[in-house]
Amino acid sequence: MDEVFRCVNLNVHYSAPEYVWDKIDAVFKSMDFYDPASNVPSWKGDDFYVEYSLEPSGMQFSSNMSENLWQKWYGELKKRLSDSLGYEIGELEDGFDFFYDWK
Repeated sequence: MDEVFRCVNLNVHYSAPEYVWDKIDAVFKSMDFYDPASNVPSWKGDDFYVEYSLEPSGMQFSSNMSENLWQKWYGELKKRLSDSLGYEIGELEDGFDFFYDWK
């Protein structure tokens, strides 16, 4: 397996209102490999994991998924979050900014 450790931050600010976190929670639970038994959002397979934490730098995901699986899973996560939240979700270092104009 071409396992690679990675850590990425997405442009969702910790100050987002509760209804936004409800949408995010629904997306998290809809993703393949979601682990409902975990105390924090996480996704697991036989030989990989994805862990989540909320940081001042945004939503942080760390993983050891293979590159091919990561590209598919991470791309789907960003698409579903973008569709649900109504703005494009991506990494700050790639030029995506936080969104603060919640209505």
